[in-house]
Amino acid sequence: MTVTLADVAARAQVSPATVSRVLNGNYPVAAATRERVLRAVDELDYVPNGPASSLAAATSDLVGILVNDIADPFFGIMAGAAQGAIGAPGAGRAGGEKLAVVCNTGGDPERELTYLTLLQRQRAAAVILTGGSLEDPEHLAAVSAKLARLTEAGTRVVLCGRPPLEGVSAATLAFDNRTGARRLTEYLLSLGHRRIGYVAGPENRTTTRHRLEGHRAALAAAGVAEGPTVHGRYDRPSGYEVTAELLSRAPDLTAVVAANDTVALGVCAALRDRGLSIPGDVSVAGFDDLPFSVDAVPALTTVRLPLHEAGARAGRIALGTEEPPAGGEPATIPAELVVRGSTAPPKG
Repeated sequence: MTVTLADVAARAQVSPATVSRVLNGNYPVAAATRERVLRAVDELDYVPNGPASSLAAATSDLVGILVNDIADPFFGIMAGAAQGAIGAPGAGRAGGEKLAVVCNTGGDPERELTYLTLLQRQRAAAVILTGGSLEDPEHLAAVSAKLARLTEAGTRVVLCGRPPLEGVSAATLAFDNRTGARRLTEYLLSLGHRRIGYVAGPENRTTTRHRLEGHRAALAAAGVAEGPTVHGRYDRPSGYEVTAELLSRAPDLTAVVAANDTVALGVCAALRDRGLSIPGDVSVAGFDDLPFSVDAVPALTTVRLPLHEAGARAGRIALGTEEPPAGGEPATIPAELVVRGSTAPPKG
């Protein structure tokens, strides 16, 4: 049911005229009253200027691309590819051109919800959410509700690298993180490693859990005891910092698996600062196959995710020039093991 300006006024206990003044910003309103009105707008998911059903269902030429950190190549590659597909020559013919805007959440769940609200108010033609999601039931419910409102209004929703959400009609392109992580650990086991440490990402992220599950599945299948696992951020400083804890818990490690390639760089730096060689003393492996991984010294063994291809496909689906996965089912994007010089058999 469409929320009206009168509904907002009733919730905020003010007149409809006061709500209009707050939203239009064309008349002074007491700060406390303004805050009450804006809170009611958020609670009711009210879309300003949308009393007519035909207008409420209309969409603009805007496409929102949500990323955790645009400076992180993982997100930057996907966002750039999506934006490129949306703005490609001839992509939107006959006046169908779209403007792609990247929304950087900084990993803040509240900021993610705020951007979705703003895109709803702008009647975005499409929204692309990239990367894993926060594993918090309350936040997931809030995101699902926002996306449901968007799709009801005619906005296309694409999840790129994010698991499907229950009750949300969205095209889903999901990375096979579990299989990629399992194959990576299986490779280290095949080299003879039995004391393997793991530097994981934040505990409350789906990507972290899926990759860790794949790693543990490989160890369990081989009958090898799990080595120490430490959690940290998905960045180089975190990889450097947590390596000290990893080595203090298991100084006899012969291999370290990092949450991603950026974290792996930090791990490598920390190992070298302790006089350990790679892979002579300790093998190191990453994940994602980011552009710099081949230029690291030694080059990183990693798991390749087709980030550019996935982002471009998400952009085409958002634009409507490519059909979403058939039957509404998630499309699983495979991960590929890439072996380079940072891994070798353990000494002895």
